Amino acid sequence: MTTNETLPIPTRPARPFIGEALTLQSWDDVKPLFDNLLARPLHNAQDLRQWLIDRSELESYLSEDFAWRYIRMTCDTANEELVNNLNFFIAEIQPPMTAYGNDLDLKAVDSPFLSELTDEGYDIMVRGMKKAIEIFREENIPLQTELQTEERKYGAIVGAMTVTIDGKEMTLPAASDRLQSTDRAVREEAWRKIWERRYQDHEALDQLFDRLRTLRHQIAVNAGFANFRDYSFAALGRFDYTPQDCFNFHESVAEAVVPLLNDLASDREQKLSRSDASVDPLRPWDAKVDVEGRPPLKPFATGDELLEKAIACFDRLDKELGDDLRIMRAMGHLDLESRKGKAPGGYNYPLEEIGVPFIFMNATSSLRDLVTMVHEGGHAVHSFLTRELPLKAFRNPPMEVAELASMSMELLSMDHWDVFFDNPDELRRAKLQHLESIIETLPWVATIDKFQHWIYENPTHTDAERRENWLRIYNQFADTVTSWDGFAFYQEYIWQRQLHLYEVPFYYIEYGIAQLGAIGVWRNYRRDPAAGLAGYKKALSLGYKAPIREIYAAANVPFDFSRDYIRELMQFVGDEIRKLG
Repeated sequence: MTTNETLPIPTRPARPFIGEALTLQSWDDVKPLFDNLLARPLHNAQDLRQWLIDRSELESYLSEDFAWRYIRMTCDTANEELVNNLNFFIAEIQPPMTAYGNDLDLKAVDSPFLSELTDEGYDIMVRGMKKAIEIFREENIPLQTELQTEERKYGAIVGAMTVTIDGKEMTLPAASDRLQSTDRAVREEAWRKIWERRYQDHEALDQLFDRLRTLRHQIAVNAGFANFRDYSFAALGRFDYTPQDCFNFHESVAEAVVPLLNDLASDREQKLSRSDASVDPLRPWDAKVDVEGRPPLKPFATGDELLEKAIACFDRLDKELGDDLRIMRAMGHLDLESRKGKAPGGYNYPLEEIGVPFIFMNATSSLRDLVTMVHEGGHAVHSFLTRELPLKAFRNPPMEVAELASMSMELLSMDHWDVFFDNPDELRRAKLQHLESIIETLPWVATIDKFQHWIYENPTHTDAERRENWLRIYNQFADTVTSWDGFAFYQEYIWQRQLHLYEVPFYYIEYGIAQLGAIGVWRNYRRDPAAGLAGYKKALSLGYKAPIREIYAAANVPFDFSRDYIRELMQFVGDEIRKLG
């Protein structure tokens, strides 16, 4: 560690196995290292332990190399050199790395000394290795390479989308801020222009998705699965729940949460119509405006201000958490503001060697941006809490745990949002809006997840069938108050705005599961702040050295998405909303 104005800046660990000067320019630069691991004799448990450490060192290097290529490309999707750098890794490095990875997994699980590694976490790692071996097929390697190349096209298409309003070209996130305007005409103009621009590319996005669906189904069939959904459950290591559990979640949300969503929409329509008689019926461009006619909340003006206030907010929880963001700032591991050419969305990308992640987002000045910042900040805290774990496998928890870290931070930090809002009424509005967004989140998660199940259970579906079933599923979880009359052709393509469907399929139910866990963490914190925060950090510090249920238990919350538990948590959220109301 070195010191930068008393702030400890992490340094990259030594590379005793791969060498300090390694630079990846071709597969030949790392092939000898993989060959060493594959050929090395293992005479005892200590040899095997060291072999796993050396493998982790190599894979951490490659993971970080890929991460930087991806980060730089998403920061500038129009830069052909950056796109090519990423595609080089996907095409030239990933295929042989995947093949060697399977051979190394086989070597590990076949070792007679494996049973002697009884430290916490090894059983979880070996369980994952065995599942990876089970689904590996060499013929899938070129298909996975092609798939990754195709998936990256989504960001380029969407990242290039801009609209012109009042003579000014702006990104879609920037234009979306106008949906909070108290002038209904301004909202409608922005909404129409955003959706007109999205619709211009709906055919290209449809065709891209068709290619992705076909590739994914073929990969699943090659691996011996009936469909890509079943393959994904194996590939994602979903050892703790089944597709039927997801179906039960969908039904529970429809029964326990959608009625609350309807109540919110009815209340919104009633309040807006008092001051604007044209709000009859409620329209899609009325969803984000303040119902009392107050101007949009502006928690910050610039990316620098957003970061500074987020640090202050995290400091209130625990100075160590604020320092995590300070370290990232000092190391240049943040790109926060929206601009033309950036990929859509936001992420926290773990960097496996240095252990200090990178936060990417498209901030303008909205409350949603504040929430994204603390959400990704929660992921970052997770990375810091696990960076000292000795093996890469231990530092890579499943998404149900990763999203617990981020979604809990949204709620834990909320009691300290006065650093963003010094006006008590604005602070109350911000908290109220965020709690209401939870009621909106769970039905949307159920929508996207159920849609994915249908897509991959029906891999030969036509575009028309996809539109029909999207609307069927969407309407099951949407409020019945908002009118889309005249815009059904946009409604049929709402799903295209969800990046996960294109880039990370079947990564979405985790948000619903983790949202429930996060409410539980927050409830614990409200009852006892010290114990609640300690449980949160204890759970995150486990990384992936325990099953999901045990990690949730460490945070003192159940891994439960039953109807009764969802109702219980919604009652708690409702009580908190009424306190603010």
